[in-house]
Amino acid sequence: MKIPRCFRRFSGGLSVALFLALWEVAPHCGEQVGLFIAPPSTLLRTLWELFQSGELARHTGTSLFRALLGLLLASAVGIPLGFLLSGWFPTLERIVKPVLRLLGEVNPFSLFPVFMLLFGIGEISKVAMIFWVCLWPILFNTITGVVTVDPGHIKTARSMGADQRTLIFKVIIPGASPLIFNGLKIGCGTAFFMLIAAEMVGASAGLGWLVWNAQITYQIPKLFAATVAISVLGVALSGIFGFVEKKTLAWREPVMGAGDGTL
Repeated sequence: MKIPRCFRRFSGGLSVALFLALWEVAPHCGEQVGLFIAPPSTLLRTLWELFQSGELARHTGTSLFRALLGLLLASAVGIPLGFLLSGWFPTLERIVKPVLRLLGEVNPFSLFPVFMLLFGIGEISKVAMIFWVCLWPILFNTITGVVTVDPGHIKTARSMGADQRTLIFKVIIPGASPLIFNGLKIGCGTAFFMLIAAEMVGASAGLGWLVWNAQITYQIPKLFAATVAISVLGVALSGIFGFVEKKTLAWREPVMGAGDGTL
């Protein structure tokens, strides 16, 4: 039986509507459940109250600054290093490849005490933590993107007399851009994933701090509201990266993500 077009168009939203309906009903099914789960109606009301008081904007701005600064620093290091380790300097690549493989597999949560010892509990340790988790997907995707540039394009450019600078900016960077953008999107998502851990120690502002403070003061609606705000902010930034990628690389077919990749 053929499914009506209107049903196919809205079928994706049905699961979301059903989930929200079950979420709204669940807290009313038992006193114990209601103690630990805030329904969507309460969550939205809490978000509106946080917005009206200016508290949501203040914490969001703080978290956004930390996440974007860490992502920017990781990009400034990861992208140039990825180009250097993509075959241009074979000796350097052989020396650092084992170390980078090892560091890329280290659990970032286990390093948080190390960052605190090195940089204290202020802003530097939080930005450094976000820098660390963003660096690896950006680095590995950049390496993969440069290595997988079509050799035929490079040979054609050289046969036409292109110098090294033209080869880099007209052939290699455009060819590697889809995977570089993919690394940036992964890094952006990872940055907001680490916000909670980075802002739970020695912070007085930020969405992660808001989650932690709501937890220890047992403000369940605020806890859920802050968690949703972090998710929405991460999805919004990922969508912005996707939009910029689509506009910048309109001449290329979409490339499936390479994940964190390996050297």
